[in-house]
Amino acid sequence: MKRTTFTARVWWSQSQTTRMTLNLTMKKRSRKLKTLNCPKVSRQKLILISMSNIRMTDDVSNAAMLHREWDFNIAQQDAEFRDDLREASGIGKKKGKKRGRQHGPVLSHQVRALIGEGNQAYVDGNIPDAIRIMQEVIRIEPRASSAWSVIAQCYEDSNEPKKALQLRIMAAHLRHDADEWERLAAQSRDLGYNQQAIYCYSKVYSLDPTNVDALWDRASLAKEINDLRTARHSLLAILKRFPHDMTVLAELRPILIEVSDLPLCASLYQAALEHYQTVQPLGPAQPIDPSLTDQPSPNQIFGFIDLLVLADLYNTMAEYDHAIQIIRKGSRWLQGRASQRFWDGCVDDREYDLPREERGNVNIERSGDVQPGHYPLDVNARHRLAIARIKLGEVEEGKMHASVVLAQDVLDYAALFGEIADSYFEREMYADARPIYEVLGADPATSSFYVLVQVAVCRRMLGDLQEAAEVYKQVIDADQTNNDAKMKLAELYEIMDEPRKALELVYQVIDSRKRRNHQPEATPAPGTVPQPQGASLFEEKSRTKAKTPAPGKSRLTLAELKALEEQREREVILGYNRVEDLWPRMLHGDVEAEREWMIEAEKLVEMFRETRNLFLTTRDYDFKGMFPKRRIQRRDDADEDRMLSRLELNERDKHTRRAKDDGQASEKVDSFRGVTFSSWLRIFMQVSLRSQYSSDPFIVLTSQYAFVLTKRGDYDQAEEVLRHVLLSNAYRDSNSQNTIRIAIITCTVYAGKFSVAVEQCRKIINTHQFNNEAFRLLLVSLASGHRPTDSFVSSTLQKHVLRELRLHDASVKTPELMKWNVVGRKYNLSSSGKEEPSKVEEEVDEEAEIPGPMESNTTENTAVRMPTKNNPIIVTLYGQMSLAAKSYQSAIFYLLHAYDYCPEDPVVCLSLAIASLGRAMQRQSDNRHHMIAQGMAFLSQYRTLRKSSDDEMLAEVDYNFGRAFHQLGLHTHAVSHYERVLEIAEKRGSEQYASVAKEAAYNLSLIYVTTGAVPLADGLYRRWLSI
Repeated sequence: MKRTTFTARVWWSQSQTTRMTLNLTMKKRSRKLKTLNCPKVSRQKLILISMSNIRMTDDVSNAAMLHREWDFNIAQQDAEFRDDLREASGIGKKKGKKRGRQHGPVLSHQVRALIGEGNQAYVDGNIPDAIRIMQEVIRIEPRASSAWSVIAQCYEDSNEPKKALQLRIMAAHLRHDADEWERLAAQSRDLGYNQQAIYCYSKVYSLDPTNVDALWDRASLAKEINDLRTARHSLLAILKRFPHDMTVLAELRPILIEVSDLPLCASLYQAALEHYQTVQPLGPAQPIDPSLTDQPSPNQIFGFIDLLVLADLYNTMAEYDHAIQIIRKGSRWLQGRASQRFWDGCVDDREYDLPREERGNVNIERSGDVQPGHYPLDVNARHRLAIARIKLGEVEEGKMHASVVLAQDVLDYAALFGEIADSYFEREMYADARPIYEVLGADPATSSFYVLVQVAVCRRMLGDLQEAAEVYKQVIDADQTNNDAKMKLAELYEIMDEPRKALELVYQVIDSRKRRNHQPEATPAPGTVPQPQGASLFEEKSRTKAKTPAPGKSRLTLAELKALEEQREREVILGYNRVEDLWPRMLHGDVEAEREWMIEAEKLVEMFRETRNLFLTTRDYDFKGMFPKRRIQRRDDADEDRMLSRLELNERDKHTRRAKDDGQASEKVDSFRGVTFSSWLRIFMQVSLRSQYSSDPFIVLTSQYAFVLTKRGDYDQAEEVLRHVLLSNAYRDSNSQNTIRIAIITCTVYAGKFSVAVEQCRKIINTHQFNNEAFRLLLVSLASGHRPTDSFVSSTLQKHVLRELRLHDASVKTPELMKWNVVGRKYNLSSSGKEEPSKVEEEVDEEAEIPGPMESNTTENTAVRMPTKNNPIIVTLYGQMSLAAKSYQSAIFYLLHAYDYCPEDPVVCLSLAIASLGRAMQRQSDNRHHMIAQGMAFLSQYRTLRKSSDDEMLAEVDYNFGRAFHQLGLHTHAVSHYERVLEIAEKRGSEQYASVAKEAAYNLSLIYVTTGAVPLADGLYRRWLSI
């Protein structure tokens, strides 16, 4: 009834006041209908009627126009209004034409009734009831979008825009309207909810893939908050719709560089260059001259700056050939000379050679039919060419371009100067890099701590230690907290034999670090405190580039770790080259060179020992590099449990099944920090250490370092270094293990630690079962002397050799009892039913044996070959051990077995003679004469075999006969043989007879003293036993 009166008043009233009332009332109805969620078309009609079609004027001339504007059927409008009201309230059915496709679920009558009540409460201005009713609607049917919208409008009217925004986002998920999502993104961005805004922009693009503006806004916002991953994806999506757009590439380039995705960045720029070269094959319509700074470069064409960017990318990725081609061909295309392709046949840069009068001191002779082009080239392009040529090793070509750059003003091109100097420095051309660094360091505007340190390094590498020390002093005077410069200066002082100055600097560095560790932790600034979550539906992270890590969480990113590793790699290469240069001087007895060599070698060895990737917790994996690739990135808990079970089951296996499961064979890395093993071999295996077991130069370096330490009296440090390197995963192969163990044996023999030598020899014997060379190495390590003899007759070594002896014997006589042990990778004697348990336990060593390293995965089930004949060496070895322990009866037993195996060996015969004579001298012997006769018989057999091999061994034979007669008390016969030894030594005068002659002279002097011929003994002392 109220609306009927209102309508009649509209038709019959023409006064200004009535028209104003009509306008305000229609506005109110339009707002109410919008709240009631009426269809969009009907709402727009009413707004057009009330706002646009009413002309607020009393001019009579507009009467006809007003009549036309209001010429509509009131009944039709009233029917549409009632249909909209029924649809909003959910009561009744809509009359007229059929409805279109409806979004969302079909609402029940209960829900429709509640929605009508909620709408009526909102129209009546009862906001709390409207919110309560609509919340009940959402509880019953959460997919009712109108309920979310009404609640959002209620909160907005209540001046709570943040809650309203949350609710509108929930409602937008039910409507799938791209325009609405775009409005929500703008509102979220205005309120500072950046993550929420990015999400809204993503929804816009998913609903409307043609909306590139949403992608651009998403990328710009992500870049603002340093969400580089999102910005990268958005810009790449734009680039797919607009390929080779240089504006998009310019925005994308710093992001890709920041995330270290240089290959993708280079490929995009390369594709753009090829595209524009295809579109304009002869070059741009207007050739671009980079020397004209006031000439604008078109945005939608590959320009000169883009060419430099692409060259820089290739230089950074060490693809110097590509960088050279890009500069040459790209500059030619930009200059409008793309048709001159004959220049591509020239391997040099004669196309851009300087005229003869402008070359200065650089003079390069060109050969061939193509004459130099003398085409102009920008200084920045020449700088890129110079960098690529120098790093590629084409130094003369690079110097030509570098001379052009270095002829410019250093204040304008300081960055280019520094990069050229760095290129020379990386190529170890310190004489060329030094003047450039000095030019940069001479001007306060271009000088820096880095430049000064580089100057000092160049001077040091060129041998100017005093000048290098002066530069380091300047750096320290300017910055007292520069601990790196102090340590470098301390190293110089140590090389210059000024230990007090070096020690003072080291103390300063230690005190500085202690003070830094005891400083209180800095409290975060008020601006860095994380903001409360607020009304955002997402976790709003504060991502800033200059982010200070929290205490205990200062973990570096992968890009930072790789950059740090590259720096350490350069330091390693520099150290290796320095050690190589110092090695010849060190061999010639240069004390200063030896001191510096020790410093550099110690740094390299300690760097190796401090690298955790080289010392993994399990020794079943080879060294895979500093950044090994992971085949499986993440596993759930079930996968981890399965892996754990598999590893526990295969703990005693060779782990080759893991490689089969993965489908790929693991490849061992053959280099460490830029130096291949063959290069290390050429550097460090120069003179003294020529190992037949290993070609690994780091092992050689470590061994040399250990030898020098042992020679200086620091054996403990040498042994610690070698034992630590022995545990490295990089040296799991048998050859490397043997080389390191032999190095330990060498140091122990020099230092007199023969027990350690026995330990290492036992490890080698276990690794190389049934191999006689391991036993020979043991005998060489324990050559002669009281302390080696004590280690030779130790109980542990005797039991170990006895076990090996039994294994050899069993492998020949009863091979069916031999069983291959996969864990220890050696044969063991399986326990039979006839053996007693006590006997088996007796064979177990007191010390646990560490199995040798795995050779490769292919030898998992491959056992070593068992001997088929008796081995006399190990039997002789055990017999000699019994002989040294004065257990002559046991020695005779085993030596007789050795004589049966090899009756023509003089060592076996001599050992049997000594054992027989020793047994004859014992009181327990009941057949002395038989033992003496047996001993003399074996001694005669020894003389026969020894004489037949070489006549020069007569002195040795006579000495042994004299020693036998001396032991038996037959001094007359002993003197004749001793004198014969001295006559041979006098006659031949060779050094090889000196030792045996001295032994004979000493024994002969004992006989002379015993028999009272003291003058004769004194003559022997003066002739043979005096120094």
